[in-house]
Amino acid sequence: METKRWTIHHDDMDQQAINDASGLLRNGWTVAFPTETVYGLGADATNEAAVSGIFRAKERPEDNPLIAHVATKQQLRRLTDEPSPVAEQLINAFMPGPITLVLPENGTCARNVTAGLSTIGVRIPDHPVAQALLEACDTPIAAPSANLSGKPSPTIAEHVWADLHGKIAGLVDAGPTGVGVESTVIDCTQDIPVILRPGGITKEQLETVCGTVMVDPALATTGEKPKAPGMKYTHYAPDVPMWLVDGSAAAIQAVIDRQHRHNKRVGVMAQTQMAARLKADNVIPLGSDLSEVAASIYDALRLFKYEDIDVILCETFPKTNIGQAVMNRLQKAASDYISP
Repeated sequence: METKRWTIHHDDMDQQAINDASGLLRNGWTVAFPTETVYGLGADATNEAAVSGIFRAKERPEDNPLIAHVATKQQLRRLTDEPSPVAEQLINAFMPGPITLVLPENGTCARNVTAGLSTIGVRIPDHPVAQALLEACDTPIAAPSANLSGKPSPTIAEHVWADLHGKIAGLVDAGPTGVGVESTVIDCTQDIPVILRPGGITKEQLETVCGTVMVDPALATTGEKPKAPGMKYTHYAPDVPMWLVDGSAAAIQAVIDRQHRHNKRVGVMAQTQMAARLKADNVIPLGSDLSEVAASIYDALRLFKYEDIDVILCETFPKTNIGQAVMNRLQKAASDYISP
């Protein structure tokens, strides 16, 4: 399959590109596009055959539900029966934005979007290109991250191209995304909302709007079955084994030195201040604060290759605010955890 690629600048919306891409989506093809979190791989959420194209391209199991993206709150409400008062509070406070609400589904979307569940994840992305594309489509678009299943999510168009070129009909390139980790997924079908996946909207932010918010036990306990879209299977794995290392710069350097004594080439991912204190074969600084770390981790994971590095070490981060989402992704990507 030939993959058509369009480049759009935020300050100069190319309406012809939007029309071309939306035309492909309306005709049942798959198109990757940017959101404020990561690039998504879209297909008409009301067309079961089109949605199947997402699973084929990503090599993703079809029992893993997808998130439906819409342009407006009015379109969102068409996908569910009457939203609860808590859901309405969250819609009004955080949409458009990096949040997905799990609501009762009403049959509008294809069954392979919901994986046969009685609920559906819906969101309104806060990105001008995504907004323009969704408005032009005027139909809900199912869109998981635009990468091969299990690999790090894409935050620039080149990540999408590397994974899916020749497997999808189109790619809308609008430069780097902003948040860098996927949307917060929150179940609004119960009396107390439950975070199923941490992301760009933090627990602390949610609680300022709707009071008590619970966290799905599956986020902390491997024996629990996750209920969120995109959380059922292994994710975010780099090409090279990655170990999370908890401790000071001296503790991390000791692990690096030990690997060097075994003739292993070591790569390191760390916050900028920590990275400056470490000596390894390749050190990638992730930024000076947790927001910058969140925006950098997926790109950094893709930069390490087998021919250059034998193992990646990554420092751990506080599980506060967006740090909870960062550590959730890193723990899923890691093959080992080293603590002093």
